Amino acid sequence: MSESRPLKQRIRNGWKAFNEVYDGIFFAPYRSAVAREKRDKEEVFMLLCFSDMIGIPNPVNFYTLELMPYMYERFHEWHLRQGMDHSPLDGFKCC
Repeated sequence: MSESRPLKQRIRNGWKAFNEVYDGIFFAPYRSAVAREKRDKEEVFMLLCFSDMIGIPNPVNFYTLELMPYMYERFHEWHLRQGMDHSPLDGFKCC
């Protein structure tokens, strides 16, 4: 019985190593494309959330107002990525 545990551990480690190689071969080429697409979608979402404060009419303003406390943490990074040196919001200074 004590001999079966090291065998199980070796099998588990072998599968873990196989899974890492499999991920590296099949998923690694697409990770940057997926990360870029995710970042683009997040930027559009941030624009939707802050559009009313920037001066763009927002048809779903009622729903996005609930998200503001969560979005303020990432606001500084977002407006820098958009090419705005300073915060476009008058009452909100993040820089």
